[in-house]
Amino acid sequence: MDLKKIHNIYFIGIGGIGMSAIARYFKASGKQVSGYDKTQTDITNSLQDLGVTVCFEDAMANVEGCYLDSESTLVVYTPAVPKSHLQLTYFKNNGFTVLKRSEILGLITEHTFCLAVAGTHGKTTTTSILGHLLNECNVKLTAFLGGISENYNSNLILNGDKVSVVEADEFDRSFLTLSPDMACITSMDADHLDIYGDASELIKTFEDFTRKLKPNGKLFVKNGLPLNGITYGIEDDADYTAQNIRIENGAYVFDVKTPETVFKDFKFNLPGRHNLSNALVALAMSIEYGISGPQLVAALASYLGVKRRFTYQIKTDDLVFIDDYAHHPEEINAVHQAVREMYPKDKVVAVFQPHLFSRTKDFAVEFGKSLSQFDEVILLDIYPARELPIEGVTSEWLLSLIDNENKKLVSKTDLISSIKQSSAKIVLTIGAGDIGVEVAKIKKALINED
Repeated sequence: MDLKKIHNIYFIGIGGIGMSAIARYFKASGKQVSGYDKTQTDITNSLQDLGVTVCFEDAMANVEGCYLDSESTLVVYTPAVPKSHLQLTYFKNNGFTVLKRSEILGLITEHTFCLAVAGTHGKTTTTSILGHLLNECNVKLTAFLGGISENYNSNLILNGDKVSVVEADEFDRSFLTLSPDMACITSMDADHLDIYGDASELIKTFEDFTRKLKPNGKLFVKNGLPLNGITYGIEDDADYTAQNIRIENGAYVFDVKTPETVFKDFKFNLPGRHNLSNALVALAMSIEYGISGPQLVAALASYLGVKRRFTYQIKTDDLVFIDDYAHHPEEINAVHQAVREMYPKDKVVAVFQPHLFSRTKDFAVEFGKSLSQFDEVILLDIYPARELPIEGVTSEWLLSLIDNENKKLVSKTDLISSIKQSSAKIVLTIGAGDIGVEVAKIKKALINED
């Protein structure tokens, strides 16, 4: 497909974090952009501010006339949209070119030097660090992010079309549409078992992804993963390692040992060894791309993070409120490690909203163990997202698997009062559902309390 001949692009699920980045890209490229989403959010509002028309009712009457020409219109949809969606059905049945989000990302990036970030955890943070490093070092790039960058207040970094930086999403095997020049794999923990069935099938698909690299492409893998590539790790024997790690004024300071040399005194402002690992592979990819060590030292120091990735909402001597997107047991473990490293002596209350009935079912025991580590746990009902309930899979069941005397299940209406009853200095909200909507309300209530 020649994207230059396409004038109109209609997005079904335009409010998704990945979809909206592509919508922004096409709008900036001079295309007519419109779309549907089921809910009005900050993301849809920001798109409307750019002049993108968004409708919230699934009916063809809401689609503007210019998007009804199958010759000049491309339709992009997210797999999260049900197959029964009326607009999607119409476009599929009436001769339109209809592509998944991952397919259009493959088309956009195929004529660029593409750096792709894959893994079951850490994709968004790593992609945003890599995009920021290259942008700060004046590389002409477009970076599609799976979160809102604090540096750019956007999920798109647009500074040219020579290089593209993308998240390579394993959900429904989306990343197999990419053909990167460089790729990294941060982790291969079991996830999306509703798609893959078991962990071995997930690993096989990651192996398939490594074969999508262009000839002479470079693969970076976290040390210990069962794949061949350039390795990276923390204080170990990998090809790229972070060494001499210390904490100064709440930030990591560390050296990077490469296969050829050592670059000293990188400063990184995000807590947690998992984030340090994400920064390391972004640095490794940047160095292999050709950026000098001193340039990268300055670039990394200015990186601010991604919204809902260990984001400080309140940070005072008496109270700390942190919000994080963690929705898998390993991600909760990583957040716990970061909190304990930064606040080793303080009491922590974790507010968790499980995401998906299937994920809760598949990892119930692991969720129980990861949540048991906190001093206190407040559990919300499961956020269903794209799923129907599964019999017996409830937050009451999950609560019974948490080995912690200080635990309770609450409704959203009682959430703020439950948090206020806690004596914990550290308040942590975690989850990938609509718990993010509650964050501003919790912050306001805690500030007014003071």
